[in-house]
Amino acid sequence: MWDKLWYGATIATCAANAKDYGLLKNAGIAIKDNKIVWVGNINELSSDIHSLAHELINAEGMTITPGLVDCHTHLVYAGNRANEFAMRLHGATYQQIAEQGGGILSTVNATQQASFDELYNQSAVRLQQLIANGVTTVEIKSGYGLTAAAEIKQLEVVKKLAQNYPITISPTFLAAHALPPEYKNRADDYINYVCEETLPHIIKNKLADTVDAFCEKIAFTPTQVERIFIEAKKYGLAVKLHAEQLSDSEGTQLAAKYGALSADHLEFVSEAGIAAMAKNNMTAVLLPGAFYFLRETHQPPIELLRKYHIPIAIATDCNPGTSPTTSLTLMMNMASVLWRMTPEEALRGVTINAAKALGLNKTHGSLEVNKVADFVLWKINHPDELIYNIGSVQPECIIKNGKCSRIKAKKGNDI
Repeated sequence: MWDKLWYGATIATCAANAKDYGLLKNAGIAIKDNKIVWVGNINELSSDIHSLAHELINAEGMTITPGLVDCHTHLVYAGNRANEFAMRLHGATYQQIAEQGGGILSTVNATQQASFDELYNQSAVRLQQLIANGVTTVEIKSGYGLTAAAEIKQLEVVKKLAQNYPITISPTFLAAHALPPEYKNRADDYINYVCEETLPHIIKNKLADTVDAFCEKIAFTPTQVERIFIEAKKYGLAVKLHAEQLSDSEGTQLAAKYGALSADHLEFVSEAGIAAMAKNNMTAVLLPGAFYFLRETHQPPIELLRKYHIPIAIATDCNPGTSPTTSLTLMMNMASVLWRMTPEEALRGVTINAAKALGLNKTHGSLEVNKVADFVLWKINHPDELIYNIGSVQPECIIKNGKCSRIKAKKGNDI
């Protein structure tokens, strides 16, 4: 017998080979040993449902979606930059804020100075918010440490969060995020430091399964990023890239050359970059929160991504400087309103396509037989309502690995 059967719901399977939502009416989903063993219309079942499962759950009036996947976050950091937000609204420029100790280095300083427990407890609050909003899988990057010790501390916090919370976490070493002040005008030396000092320790202690970098005029060149990718690939790590956010640096072509899982941001990506992504089966990760918060006007080329059949994922980009949000449903609404993505594209962007951006699409991101039993029950009649409502729909029930998810966990000082 099945362990549990939810019945009577509208189900959006978001299966890779399905059209749009993969919508099923009067449908059910069954699990056994924490995996999905059946999903379909209840009328397809030849036996009385009471004889099929140990536990039956009436889900009439509910819509069931896969557990949401947030595939790009910088969730582990200390402090916040609300004061800089206010300064910008009063007319201060980025350079003026930076000269007063603001910008990314203010977060770096706060993260470096925070104890493990302080960093854990601040980050746990944000993770709880993600879970409460229906996220069952999340990627978390380092990148606010910049020293080996601080980057390792961030990733150790990620590891402890994964142990204490009912959520799948994909840890990413953001190897080249910003240049530390002590390496001013010596970016190549910093890349050497990352490759020779930080990366080996992270690999030895299995703190990350993916390596990321920021390829941009204000960050690191393709040549510098390539050095990191070569080292990562030596150890069998996957790679991904912050690319083409502010200009076309041809980082996407570099990412494609090294078989990257995704290229993220992409407001300025060229058709040549998109063609390279298509050839190498990459996912485009779009970040509407940062686009909105920075009041950008140059939109990512949605039509070109569609033309080349690039899977489009959407993420919160949760970070203190450009996207301080933990609402993935709000990001779906933004992607649809700001960039005219369809509701179907938006939901697939936070489920099956987001799972693909993490290399997890064989086990997560859709409601299909043999996949992990991660799904969310919403008290709505149709999945369109998730995107239509401006981040206001809350889950009725979150199922993680076949169990009802709870967000209680140990505090840092209880570890």
